[in-house]
Amino acid sequence: MKKVVITGLGVITPIGNNLEEYWESLKKGKSGVTKISKFDTSDFPSQIAGEVKGFKPEDFIEKRDLRRMDPYTQYAVAASRMAIEDSGIDLSKEDTTRIGVIIGSGIGGMVTLEEQHKILLTKGPRRLSPLFVPMMISDIATGYVSMIFKLKGPNYAVTSACATSSHAIGDAYMLIKRGSADVMVAGGSEAAITPVSLGGFASMKALSLRNNEPEKASRPFDAKRDGFVIGEGSGIVILESEEHALKRNARIYGELAGIGFTADAYHLTAPAPGGEGAVRGIKACLEDAKMKPEDIDYINAHGTSTEWNDKIETTAIKTVFGEYAYKIPISSTKSMTGHLLGAAGGIELVASILCMKNSIIHPTINYEYKDDECDLDYTPNVARKKEIKALISNTFGFGGHNACLLVRKYDEKW
Repeated sequence: MKKVVITGLGVITPIGNNLEEYWESLKKGKSGVTKISKFDTSDFPSQIAGEVKGFKPEDFIEKRDLRRMDPYTQYAVAASRMAIEDSGIDLSKEDTTRIGVIIGSGIGGMVTLEEQHKILLTKGPRRLSPLFVPMMISDIATGYVSMIFKLKGPNYAVTSACATSSHAIGDAYMLIKRGSADVMVAGGSEAAITPVSLGGFASMKALSLRNNEPEKASRPFDAKRDGFVIGEGSGIVILESEEHALKRNARIYGELAGIGFTADAYHLTAPAPGGEGAVRGIKACLEDAKMKPEDIDYINAHGTSTEWNDKIETTAIKTVFGEYAYKIPISSTKSMTGHLLGAAGGIELVASILCMKNSIIHPTINYEYKDDECDLDYTPNVARKKEIKALISNTFGFGGHNACLLVRKYDEKW
């Protein structure tokens, strides 16, 4: 079985549209949550989101292609282009039948769906765009990335709600590990800040109502958290077999050494009691990497800022790590970006890798009031210097989908 390493990173996020901007915002604890500007939210109970700002798709995509792409696809293509460039790989010298793409989306082309539905109701079915379906479906970002970069290896999408990106990255890991590909472009993308999405999540009473203080609305593990904040963007990583990366003298960020995929089999939206599914996911991740709980130096939490997720995730971490749980720094990227749904695991794995690279743990911002049931070290409000040799990134999705990824510093001796 081959060793899998990470050689490229790319992001489009509410706090930065490239790695440098993203990392600076993470270190400073900058919130990207604001009042929604995309549409009138007067009639909505929640009126805030982590919108992507200042994104210029024409910097990444040919203008003739833009009108054929939903925003979620635009974000995916842009982040993929950044990740490929960051990896330094020269695709003209590669066997592209050995390079694949797995980019997932929790929802897909929601902007396109709503626009076309409005046309159906107001102008009739004959006025629907012939591009409607291919723009909307959640696999089309993967298709576009493969076509733009002529990548002919394994190619498909993953959809598992908030665990989507991590499942996509984990699938890519397995394909390389068993020798089915040499290089994979993997992650997730989402652009679901739309009236129907916002209204749907609000009707579930899942969203924060802190409309007057948007930048303080996403507050994972804080006692006064009142729901998550929807976000958008894309996070992509380049995975390679160790052999392939060394052969081209690639810069290696780290080794993706373990994955843990489980199901709660419990409830549509609520986590299993005691975080039973998450516990098994974290344990499976450690077992896959052949590491012990005390080998982990940092956890990037799912940390959604909802009452039950934060409480249950805390319990799951304590179940796996015991007393050592109190010594592990934890942080939630969502405190700054909001919850990117299917793209969350992608941008959060990138954040985790940047923390490891720079020996700095980014903070969980807006942590002001202690919750007795959330009593671990969440790196409150201020970044902290710490060497990270191994880390875990958690993502848990509606439907009981759990995906945990373990990354460690690259060492040929492992």
